Amino acid sequence: MKVAGLFAGIGGFELGLHDAGHETIVLCEIKPEASAVLSARFPGVRIEPNIVRMSLLPKGVDVVCAGFPCQDLSQAGRTIGIGGQNSGLVGEVFRLLKRCPVPWLVLENVPFMLQLQGGLAMRSIVSRLEELGYRWAYRVVDTFSFGLPQRRERVFLVASLDGHPENVLLADDRPLQRPQTDLQRLAHGFYWTEGTAGLGWAVDAVPTLKNGSTIGIPSPPAILMPSGSIIKPDIRDAERMQGFAADWTLPAENAARASHRWSLVGSAVSVPVSRWLGERLSGPGEFDPVRCGDFPEVGKLPRAACGDRTGRCSVEIGTDPVGTAPVHLSEFLQYEGPRLSARATSGFYRRARAAKLRFADGFLEAVERHLNLAIASERSIALAF
Repeated sequence: MKVAGLFAGIGGFELGLHDAGHETIVLCEIKPEASAVLSARFPGVRIEPNIVRMSLLPKGVDVVCAGFPCQDLSQAGRTIGIGGQNSGLVGEVFRLLKRCPVPWLVLENVPFMLQLQGGLAMRSIVSRLEELGYRWAYRVVDTFSFGLPQRRERVFLVASLDGHPENVLLADDRPLQRPQTDLQRLAHGFYWTEGTAGLGWAVDAVPTLKNGSTIGIPSPPAILMPSGSIIKPDIRDAERMQGFAADWTLPAENAARASHRWSLVGSAVSVPVSRWLGERLSGPGEFDPVRCGDFPEVGKLPRAACGDRTGRCSVEIGTDPVGTAPVHLSEFLQYEGPRLSARATSGFYRRARAAKLRFADGFLEAVERHLNLAIASERSIALAF
């Protein structure tokens, strides 16, 4: 298929579709640092700088993919909803589809949109698709089940004018058991910038990589290693946790500070997920309609559903289409990550002790031990100079 990649970021959608045999013929991305990555990694592909200024899609496009902005739909964001200045840009996709209908559409965003404002965002999207004559299906999918040690749930929507998107998105279901907490044997990821309302705890994985700050303040997670040391992953391992090659985002440093690479990686679509979708676009599976149930008229939406202008149904299916377990996080890491500083550890420890949260047995004690060692090490270095 010929692919148009809108809100392309660093090309996670497009790289996975390419690996599945499809060809990207146009990209659209407004951030200069992301465009620098796309120019280096997709040489010869035209890059449009602003979707608002795109008047038409190129002739011959078979599938449009778009990981549209999540800032207004994210639980950690502004929660304004689909009418927000950023997430509302998905309307530009429908504008282009109305002018130039294409056989297939694939969208991606955060699953919080299914409950925010009673699922208004997804309800609006599928209504627009039905008005344009599309059949649709959506599903929450977890990157962890694609062999990557990152707990990253995202909702994917596939729509088609003449195909059956449920056979692409809802045919595969291979539940994967998640590991249980074991501080002595497994690495555990968490967000050291949190600690009062939650910490994004992930066993043998990192929690969802974030897109960080718009001004380039990085937001990497912390990892409590089995040794008791607490580190932050190297950016190259973060890229690998999204399915990219190490240093995939290095060209971004030609257009912005190196710290912006964290935001680019955190915003990306996980490559193995889009590869699976690309493979299913080429060779659809078979959806079992016995999974269907009632679609709610009001309130939060189910985590999977399908429908068209004649009716909608919820779908009982898990987040693991492929069910490939990743290697242990401690074995996955290839680059030496920096140790979490005494200052950062102290701030997290203070917040965590004051919070009314339940932590894994031994976790806070491990943080305290790391803090004491970090203080001693930094004092030793200071005295040496």
